[in-house]
Amino acid sequence: MDVTAKFLGGASSVTGSKYLIDLGDFEFMVDCGLFQGRRELRERNWDKFPIPVDQLEVIILTHAHLDHIGYLPRIVKQGFKGPIYCTEATAEIAKILLLDSGKLQEEEAEFARKKGYSRHEDPQPLYTMEDAEAVFPQLVPKPFDKPFSIHPSVDVVFFHAGHILGASIVKVLIKGASQTKKLVFSGDLGRYHDPVLFPPTRISKADVLWIESTYGDRKASSTKPEDALAKAILDTFDREGLVIIPSFAVGRTQLLLYHMYQLMEKRKIPKVPIFLDSPMAIDTTKLYLDFHTDHRLSDMILEENQHAFNHPQLHYFQKREQSMTLNDYRGRAIIISASGMATGGRILHHLFHHLPHEKNGVIIVGYQPEGTRGRRLLDGEPTVRIYGVDVPVKAKVHQIVGLSAHADQEELMDWAEGFSDRPKVTFIVHGEGNGPEELALKLKEELGWNTVIPQYLESFVLFEGI
Repeated sequence: MDVTAKFLGGASSVTGSKYLIDLGDFEFMVDCGLFQGRRELRERNWDKFPIPVDQLEVIILTHAHLDHIGYLPRIVKQGFKGPIYCTEATAEIAKILLLDSGKLQEEEAEFARKKGYSRHEDPQPLYTMEDAEAVFPQLVPKPFDKPFSIHPSVDVVFFHAGHILGASIVKVLIKGASQTKKLVFSGDLGRYHDPVLFPPTRISKADVLWIESTYGDRKASSTKPEDALAKAILDTFDREGLVIIPSFAVGRTQLLLYHMYQLMEKRKIPKVPIFLDSPMAIDTTKLYLDFHTDHRLSDMILEENQHAFNHPQLHYFQKREQSMTLNDYRGRAIIISASGMATGGRILHHLFHHLPHEKNGVIIVGYQPEGTRGRRLLDGEPTVRIYGVDVPVKAKVHQIVGLSAHADQEELMDWAEGFSDRPKVTFIVHGEGNGPEELALKLKEELGWNTVIPQYLESFVLFEGI
């Protein structure tokens, strides 16, 4: 049996992850991500799929971020009928995110139609909410640490990766006529000292390894994010102001809730109302209760009446009417709302109403790409445009670093050092800029590894005649 790999995404980019493995009589794919970011990347989502969809028999997911699952509605609509294996929490988060993605695709197409800025006479969504729902029956949840078979010659095991709830490292065992080979896909690796999620599981052996390189050229700040968060909150409260935090609904929000609960319990900040105003973040937070054994807070949730996700100061606002009551809120409180880059969602009306007041504070807790409102706030622009209005920025803007869900260069190397044998080849994936090159060089120089940075649509023979 010959085994080949083809890189349909996640190669020299941090988006669109798709890795096709071909055993000759059986083809499966690890991850099925949406291309995001630059226009030339996004246009790939509209291209004809690079292989015949009816040849693909199985999809395996590492975790539920859109750059790893967001193409699923598209590929199912094109005729993929096979099982989609993932962890139990990933299946539930995928349902939340895919429905939201479908809704956004529909809204964007409708907006383009109304404003007439599309090159197409009748712009269509990449996929709809109905297309997203069509994926759900094909999701096959599996527990961590328990091998399962996807083919007589192929077994799979999920291990904890950190990063977000349900995220996994995927080990694939390919049983040939004469030998068994191990493929390991890191997915996105989390932080070793994340207070909520487990650290990435160390894997001892891999014949071929796929390792992410998002932060392959960066080292995380040594500043404790909890202390920086307390300082920014107290600065605003000293002015009797309101704290506004744009936050990503999955992962970042739950980490913030943990830190704020700890700060209140340690009396480092006063006990004030925390309004979580994001239906998607609320639904995801509830999954932390449902899948409490998948993270570090299980004992807290089972043994305490009050904990980070359930205490008197925390208020969940699902309904739009509840959200609107915060427009005129004055005084000390904290509002957490999506989106994390302030590009859409309920956070916009909070910023619209509260940015003009100098006693208030905005805390930026995630990476803000060029062109986003979050980046404009960080850059100190005097106004930001919201709902067609140039809103004056009088509120004080703070930035908190150290809350990233991605392993930095040192942590990636630490995880790599857990392998007792050098992989035959290590593919450096899911990175751009200097990230892949610097990580590849470090792995080569310090561990003596054979590293390859694959390009989009590039193919490799992994094994011959096994």
